[in-house]
Amino acid sequence: MGAALRRIQLGNALSAFGNGFTVPYLYVYVAKVRDLGAGTAGLVLMTLAFAALLVLPFTGWAIDRRGPLPVAVVGAVTSAVGSLGLGLSTTEPLVILSAVALGAGIAVIQPALATMIVWCSTAVTRSRAFATQFFLNNLGLGIGGLIGGLLVDETAAGSFVRLFAIEAVMFLVLGAAIATVRLPRTARVEDPVPGEARGKGALLSLFTDRRMMWLCLLGFVLFFACYGQFESGLAAYATEVTHIAPSTLGIALAANTAAIVAAQFVVLKLVERRRRSRVMAVVGLIWTVAWLAAGLSGLVHGAHAVATTLLISTYALFGIGESLLSPTVAPLVADLAPTSLVGLYNSVFALVKQLALAIGPGMGALMVGHGLAAPYIVTLVLCTVGISLLALRLGRMLSPAQDNPHIRAFTPDAPAGTVTDTGVETAAGAGAPRRESVTAVA
Repeated sequence: MGAALRRIQLGNALSAFGNGFTVPYLYVYVAKVRDLGAGTAGLVLMTLAFAALLVLPFTGWAIDRRGPLPVAVVGAVTSAVGSLGLGLSTTEPLVILSAVALGAGIAVIQPALATMIVWCSTAVTRSRAFATQFFLNNLGLGIGGLIGGLLVDETAAGSFVRLFAIEAVMFLVLGAAIATVRLPRTARVEDPVPGEARGKGALLSLFTDRRMMWLCLLGFVLFFACYGQFESGLAAYATEVTHIAPSTLGIALAANTAAIVAAQFVVLKLVERRRRSRVMAVVGLIWTVAWLAAGLSGLVHGAHAVATTLLISTYALFGIGESLLSPTVAPLVADLAPTSLVGLYNSVFALVKQLALAIGPGMGALMVGHGLAAPYIVTLVLCTVGISLLALRLGRMLSPAQDNPHIRAFTPDAPAGTVTDTGVETAAGAGAPRRESVTAVA
């Protein structure tokens, strides 16, 4: 791992660590500690999501014109202001305003960091770089959440101020870490879109890229069926239908994090030389089993131990699926993007994710809350089966090198514009074939 990528990963891990101090306690803090009520707490959570939706359409434009580094620094500072504001706010308007700053800042950081990782990696090393980011994110969140639980005191508002202050400092550490990064002058991305295509305009070029549009559709279903259900639909199903204690949800979430931390690099070795579309199709199958286990836990809730085991297994299976996705989806977005539009592609995909996270929780909570538990499980099973089908269809659209970037590492010399027997078009003056290190990024 190069010095630039090390600093990016370290800053990202520390910001996730700070985020872990507040994420599990935000609802309780607003509703009970500040005594602003459940309605305001729900509004704050919605504000975080919709603030992200507002800024993401402009984030890609800023990244591609100003570079990812200044955009990430602005996002880090904005997030720090929002976090500290939440800790100090005692009235509804100030809490909402702080949530706008926090949600917008985090939304800006995500595609900017993704673009920086793309710039500091190659097609072959990119999967490991994004897997490392995902691993450190979850490890940081988990450790931060555990320490935050030891520091928090629901009867003392000052303990929450301390948590938000720690989070704000970690965002500033992220900003300081990436501000010193020396990025390459150009992104190390093979440009799959001819120059004349970009002449149509950035957005038109993106929307006419059917591979990217198909990946966005697949991404929406992926995020809707997993992340969009964690804090609402699945949690509601677990407590209302499976009848597990709310405290058991903490164990289930810990199982999810443990599965990610334990499986990430084992999984990476298994999938990094395999076709990305097939890996995503396998994720659909794993998550189908996860939702079937969740559904079964509601049918056998009388056998409490069995139901609890099934429910915790659901969260663990989600973690294994997430470990498969981390070295697969984000690098594919980068490989589909033209060199000049990496920021736009990352931002649009982040927007798709945010839409899924905005729609998913409401749908899940409404269906379970209105007694539609069985249709809820059926809907999610259909979604996960759809993930497999969409992934296999996407695989037929991708070039061999896009579906498996390791093919590119062994492509022999060829004149410009010619296609090798692997189906990869090579540029003039390409160097002799060589094996790129994939372990140096660990």
